[in-house]
Amino acid sequence: MTRDEQGPADVPGTEAAPPPVIVLVQPQLGQNIGKAARAMLNFGLTEMRLVAPRDGWPNPDAGPAASGADIVLANATVFDSVADAVADCSDVYATTVRKRGVTKPVLTPDAAARTIHAAPGRSAILFGPERSGLDSDDVAAARYIVTVPINPEFGSLNLAQAVILIAYEWSKGESLASPPRVDLDPPAPQAELDGMIAQLEDMLEPAGYYHPPERAVVTRRTLRTLLTKPAWNSNEVRTLRGVFRTLARPRQR
Repeated sequence: MTRDEQGPADVPGTEAAPPPVIVLVQPQLGQNIGKAARAMLNFGLTEMRLVAPRDGWPNPDAGPAASGADIVLANATVFDSVADAVADCSDVYATTVRKRGVTKPVLTPDAAARTIHAAPGRSAILFGPERSGLDSDDVAAARYIVTVPINPEFGSLNLAQAVILIAYEWSKGESLASPPRVDLDPPAPQAELDGMIAQLEDMLEPAGYYHPPERAVVTRRTLRTLLTKPAWNSNEVRTLRGVFRTLARPRQR
């Protein structure tokens, strides 16, 4: 990682930095605005600012695409220029694949997220139009460039994908809900396992499974090792024994 990629040192402040503002510059489709709102809210970001949206605002196509991220759309504000949209922000980040001839510190999304968390003021992250991305003047207004390491043969991210990458990296420094933990059933008592193994052995003996006889002891031991290894719970033992009972029944013709 280069010096530019590392970003400023992470110096903890006395207060947590406010969440960054997501600024969509000249977004073209209402669906994409809605999808970006959905990406934001998934990772705890709620403030969206729109700069000269092509089809105006509000846009009826945004709501369905947001899939319930209504609070983001309801509070979205519209500005005529990037300068107006970021006027109250102390740090501005421009997301772009290329530097576009502007010399700025270049950060990866994770480095940008750390810098945002360490900054004392509010940060804004700029995302450009779907077809062309940010122009050089918009990039020039930013203090940092954020570039996603991407396949050089296919550098194509849509707007929502770009937003979700940045939002996810920022969310790592937040206390968001983890996936729900599902408690596993306790392992079955040994007596239940012994009963299952005995049932199976009673089925295998008349079928000639333990052949040749001189290998029977080793075969039984291997079978027991196999059946005790997974730590079956009681429900699984009952299920498997039901399978054995079904297999032992004479077939109806």
